[in-house]
Amino acid sequence: MARIAGVNIPTNKRVEVALTYIHGIGPSTARDIVGKLGIGPERRVQDLTDQEVLHIREAIDRDHQVEGDLRRETAMNIKRLMDLACYRGLRHRKGLPVRGQRTHTNARTRKGKAKPIAGKKK
Repeated sequence: MARIAGVNIPTNKRVEVALTYIHGIGPSTARDIVGKLGIGPERRVQDLTDQEVLHIREAIDRDHQVEGDLRRETAMNIKRLMDLACYRGLRHRKGLPVRGQRTHTNARTRKGKAKPIAGKKK
C-alpha cells in the first residue's frame, strides 16, 4: 500500500483515481500530476515502482497544499471571518448557510435536525 501525504492510497485502483483520496487533490489535479510525471492513465497503484511513488510524493509536496496544511488554512480563514464579525463570519458562528441560500425551508445540512416548537400548532 502506497502512502502519500500521510494517506494510504488504495492499491487496486488507477493512479488518477487513487490520488483523489488525498484531501486537496481532485480529478483534474490528479490528471495533471500523472501527466507531468509521464505515468500512463491505465496504470494501477500496485504496478508503480518505489521510484515512481517517490516522484509522485515529491511533486505533491512541491506543488500542492494538501491534507493537514490545507485543512489548517481553511480553518484559519473561517476563524478570521468569525473574529472580524463580518456577515459571513456571523453566519459561520450561528451555523447557518453562508452563501445566500434560503433558510425559511431547507438548509437542514447546516441547521441540523428540525426541532419542534411547543404550542406552534393551531
